[in-house]
Amino acid sequence: MNLNVVITVNEFENFRKHREEMNEKIFALQNKQINRFYALDTGAYLEGALSTKFKELLGLSTSLVLRCEDCIQYHMIRAVQEGCNDDEIAETISVSLIVGGSIVIPEMRRAVNVLSQLREKQANNES
Repeated sequence: MNLNVVITVNEFENFRKHREEMNEKIFALQNKQINRFYALDTGAYLEGALSTKFKELLGLSTSLVLRCEDCIQYHMIRAVQEGCNDDEIAETISVSLIVGGSIVIPEMRRAVNVLSQLREKQANNES
């Protein structure tokens, strides 16, 4: 198993495109239950008593414990977009590790890799 996977800018773009394309295909099914679930998911992350930023950290933590690679990448991207700093993300990851145990470690590596790539992309955009 390769634990040194590096996610490139193209892979982020491919992830986003693939996600959008597949969601369009899913919506084309015009299934009421699926559409309701997507609406519920979208609504759950809107600003409310909890900030969107905090909700994305919750999504990240849950994704780590459930070991959902796509979800980890998605929520890490969203957490960074919402302005989460590295300390907030590290603390979120540490809670996930406590809740999920050592089985979360491979997902933690993926999450930190995604974060590193996002920060590198941010640094390149600022220069």
